[in-house]
Parts: sequence; C-alpha cells; structure tokens
Amino acid sequence: MSQAQSNAYIIEIHDRAAGIVTRDERGFRFFSSERLFDSLEGRQFRSARDAERAARAVFSGRGRRLS
Repeated sequence: MSQAQSNAYIIEIHDRAAGIVTRDERGFRFFSSERLFDSLEGRQFRSARDAERAARAVFSGRGRRLS
C-alpha cells in the first residue's frame, strides 16, 4: 500500500505562521502569511523541509538585526 503525500504544508516558526508551501511539478512554492517572511514569497524549494529551514533562517536573522 502506498502513502499519499500532502500537497500543502503550513510552516510555523515559534508559534508564528510563516506561510504555506504547496507542491508543484518543480518542488514546493512558498506563500508568506506574515510580513516578516515576505522575502521568501514565491520562492521554489526542493522540499517542505528546505522551506522551513529558510523560514527559520529569516526568523533568526530578525533577532540579529534588532540587536
């Protein structure tokens, strides 16, 4: 029996909804749900996990800019 994979995932970083990624023929496309993550809007990723890593990097970069 094969398992169906989801076509969309919510990316949350520290209880904040960063956005969603949707599967297409090239991988996963990111759609921002919060202004902080707008730099990732429309970017293509190989996997949902890669998109999550990018969102985490954006979030941690925010802390460095505020210091």
